[in-house]
Amino acid sequence: MKINAAPLTREAFAPFGDVIDTEGAQSFLINNGMTRRFHDLAKVEAKGEGARVLISIFRGQPYEFPLALRMVERHPLGSQAFVPLSPQPFLVIVCPDEAGRPGTPLAFLTRPGQGVNYAPGTWHGVLTPIRREQEFLVVDRGGEGNNLEEFFFSDPYQIHLPE
Repeated sequence: MKINAAPLTREAFAPFGDVIDTEGAQSFLINNGMTRRFHDLAKVEAKGEGARVLISIFRGQPYEFPLALRMVERHPLGSQAFVPLSPQPFLVIVCPDEAGRPGTPLAFLTRPGQGVNYAPGTWHGVLTPIRREQEFLVVDRGGEGNNLEEFFFSDPYQIHLPE
């Protein structure tokens, strides 16, 4: 089945988590007026015994397109945020949950600088840079407990970038 990527918007992504972006965000000046703080852009969650929030850097390699989407994953015990450290777009894939299994995928193409925060339990594709290697600041959950579930599709979906 062919899936076409659409532009990432707060409204379209709301059922799956948060878009991390300064456009339209609440902001105010701090540091004697020298810094604008874009406030509370994502809900970071870490559930379970011994849970803690981690900050990491991931360096992802680009994928070929159309992308054959064979697997999605989810993290039931915490959110997972990806913020690009360069002004390059990347692909975001999510699936609605249908009785504990992923439904039909939705694909979004970020604008340069946009990030995402997947809500706990959200089925999503893996980190998917486009055209070149890309680094991301990642905020997610550490600690005890199984915080990773993977699902493999019997027939891969074909994800296409916009023309």
